[in-house]
Amino acid sequence: MRRRVHFHPAARLRGELEPPPDKSISHRAALLGAMSEEPVPIHNYLDAADTNSTLNALRTVGVAVERRPDAVIVRGGGLRAVEPAGEAIDVGNSGTLMRLLPGWLAGQEGDDCRWTLDGDESIRRRPVDRIAEPLGMMGARVEAREGRFPPFTVYGARLNALDYELPVASAQVKSCILIAGLLAHGEVAVTEPTPSRDHTERLLARAGVGIERRGPRVAVTNVDELELDHVTVPGDLSSAAFLLAAGVLVPGSRLLLHNVGVNWTRAGFVRILQRMGAVVLGDLEPPPTGPDIRAEEPVSDLDLRAGPLVGTVVEPDEVPLTIDELPLVALLGCFAEGETVVHGAAELRLKESDRIAAVVEGLRGLGAEIEATEDGFAVTGTGGLEGGTIDSGGDHRLAMLGAVAGLASRLGVTVEGMDAAAVSYPLFLEHIGTLA
Repeated sequence: MRRRVHFHPAARLRGELEPPPDKSISHRAALLGAMSEEPVPIHNYLDAADTNSTLNALRTVGVAVERRPDAVIVRGGGLRAVEPAGEAIDVGNSGTLMRLLPGWLAGQEGDDCRWTLDGDESIRRRPVDRIAEPLGMMGARVEAREGRFPPFTVYGARLNALDYELPVASAQVKSCILIAGLLAHGEVAVTEPTPSRDHTERLLARAGVGIERRGPRVAVTNVDELELDHVTVPGDLSSAAFLLAAGVLVPGSRLLLHNVGVNWTRAGFVRILQRMGAVVLGDLEPPPTGPDIRAEEPVSDLDLRAGPLVGTVVEPDEVPLTIDELPLVALLGCFAEGETVVHGAAELRLKESDRIAAVVEGLRGLGAEIEATEDGFAVTGTGGLEGGTIDSGGDHRLAMLGAVAGLASRLGVTVEGMDAAAVSYPLFLEHIGTLA
């Protein structure tokens, strides 16, 4: 049964919190840990629906996973030690798992090297053709429902070299190709139209992989083994973004968020907040200035104060660095002076829901002046929102968007399907309760 929660307007938000561990890094750490020869302890692994789907998927292909109080221990057998699965691998609601795991599976050679991946209702609407094409060019085969949707089957094969140009910047597709490149015979390279999250590249560099970046092109060569000793996952900036937005929108607020990952390729939302007039203080990572790939994930405390906002324009090259936070940009635009426009975000239509349509419909129902475009939206600031009801549609980020809208609204907001927040932020309601 879906949970229905009403969020009353908040007088102000004050307090200190540490956001949940980073979802993107947790997925990648578990997968690369499974590909390593030695056991890999992952400290501060996110205990949430999406990331637990990754651990369960790894168990299905023969990886031992042990939960301890201080770490998740992943014991795989190396790059080529994937066991056949007697049943479909359930990816749950996780698009990251659905797109990254096939990169490893595709490089397994043998007559019985085939695996079927499936997931929940929303996963079955998310296309996989963007990973099927490059994997097919490398020598593997992916058979999908209607040619592009889950459930789909990956047939492992001897993989060949590839120099692939992504039509759309995507950290998930890039990561799938680079992971497959670890098992390929020859160099595998990916060129992006604009930068996207680089967590996979950093973990590969830490694991001793020969990985090289030249401008928008990143390349790997095959390796015999990964040497990943341990991973400590920082706080998730995409989850922290909901707290930051609430702190900006509720007058008189002051928040301090601890141990937040501030990787340059993830901090686009903070830069947009600052551009709109919010005061966000922290030791943010600067953009890269050379070809070297940073192996470590930077962490900082973020000190936030509420303030008046002005509208802004989010350009296409900013979208991959802010993809999960763009619904919050729409919400901020409702309270900002002037117009807020997002361009080049057609990727939002392929998330857990069509997030462009869902955000526009949801916020309009709360009193927003917002219009959808083919690849984004335009919001006219009116000084706030009245309130009402918003349906998450099973999308965790829409559920939390509705909660933040309620705290900042005039009359409050009821969120239908608030339980969806557990996909990435199980303690969201508890944390919000400590601040209000």
